[in-house]
Amino acid sequence: MSKILIIEDDKFLRELIVRKLIQENFEISEAMDGEEGLKKMKEVKPDLVLLDLILPSIDGFEVLSKMKEDINLAQVPVFILSNLGQREDIEKGLKLGAVDYLVKAHFTPNEIIEKIRGTLR
Repeated sequence: MSKILIIEDDKFLRELIVRKLIQENFEISEAMDGEEGLKKMKEVKPDLVLLDLILPSIDGFEVLSKMKEDINLAQVPVFILSNLGQREDIEKGLKLGAVDYLVKAHFTPNEIIEKIRGTLR
């Protein structure tokens, strides 16, 4: 069973995605902010991280940077899931090592799950 960590401060969206992922037999961990997210990554060792960019404490870009500096976390695939859809944000996220960049408004939970499955195959 694949383990997914969701780092998302929007409670409604987080719960919606968590419900969907549990139905699809994924093992889920959650974090509300970047600091908690980094801590959970070290504990849980997820197979994939869904990462929001706009977070309390440290933002998603900083989370990505810190992951890449940590030899144990650097290989974990990260999907950015954000409302920020500017080209600069997308390029920055991908340059920092995200596998994919999903603009929240453009993807349904089912489409997100399809992308996760494709990456974990």
